[in-house]
Amino acid sequence: MTDHAQSWHMDMKALLRVALEREASDLHLKPGQPPILRIDGDIHVTDHATLGPADVLELARQIMDERVHRLYLEVGSVDFSHETEAGDRFRVNVYRQRGVTSVSARRVSRNIQTFTQLHLPKETLERICQIRQGLIIFSGVTGTGKSTSIAACLDYINAHRRCHIVTLEDPIEYLFEDKQAFVNQREIGTDVASYEVALKFLLREDPDVVLVGEMRTRDDVEGVLRAAETTRLVFTTVHAASAPGVVTRILDLFEAQDHHVLRESLAHSLVAIICQKLVPAADPNVARVPATEVMLATPTVRKAIRDGDEGHLPSVVAAGGDVGMHDFTQDLVRLVREEWIDPKDAYEGAPSPEALKMAIRGIDVKRGALR
Repeated sequence: MTDHAQSWHMDMKALLRVALEREASDLHLKPGQPPILRIDGDIHVTDHATLGPADVLELARQIMDERVHRLYLEVGSVDFSHETEAGDRFRVNVYRQRGVTSVSARRVSRNIQTFTQLHLPKETLERICQIRQGLIIFSGVTGTGKSTSIAACLDYINAHRRCHIVTLEDPIEYLFEDKQAFVNQREIGTDVASYEVALKFLLREDPDVVLVGEMRTRDDVEGVLRAAETTRLVFTTVHAASAPGVVTRILDLFEAQDHHVLRESLAHSLVAIICQKLVPAADPNVARVPATEVMLATPTVRKAIRDGDEGHLPSVVAAGGDVGMHDFTQDLVRLVREEWIDPKDAYEGAPSPEALKMAIRGIDVKRGALR
């Protein structure tokens, strides 16, 4: 899709201003293409002239200091932050591909939306955020709004509780302003070398609430569980397609002989797993809405994790509506009935289109009876 707008001079700061004006999440620069914006998840090619290799390098150089530029020349890739004169912030990655320079700039947002604005399960998430200790995991594939949902959780805590919030992020995606709480945000690669190093010193920083941007390695999992077991409330993310699948994904990072201890620790610390995917909205004023799956650490869920009975978890989630749980099919039904999404889009995002079709008709597939 091509935007029609005025052409810009070779000015990186002007390009970043355009990204802000158009509420783009990302700006991409690549030789052989005009500047590209990502808006509401979609790619928009601007009407700027096509960039050459020297143009992209010059644009990147305009916002790189000598240390960053030297590191890029040595390594071929560098991450750094850039703050505009108006105080807006971008996380920038300059990298070499096929012998030329490309740039990806991610806007760091100050606009943190509420649960209601994001169409998230408000009552359930508010109840979860009032818990003082344990582990809350958001899951989903890349680009499904996990960071946005966690930001809403942290801002809710920020507004309602006097505490210390520490975030470890790669990159920082939302900027928090102190409210009832005070917030310190550490960016991996800029403020600290790695998640492993950040987690090593985390407890010395006296946090009450912690965000670990992603659990990628065994060390990350161990550090997160250690924090959750020592009177902290910890938020993190995992790439998994379902709430029960998160347990399997975490176990896969460890050797089989370690699974028993890990299951005990996870069952003890877990508060909730929220998995989400984004679905096109029926409302033309809203781009996409999240469909969610919520698994709460009830005694039944904890027992299934301890016993290695992950196969039982989907039915527990589907039957747990009275305590705030639901699966993707149930939430897609809600979104269709509330006219937030079109049925055809719901079917495309459904784990089982046939089950969703029957559920929309008011049939409980699992019991085979009318509701």
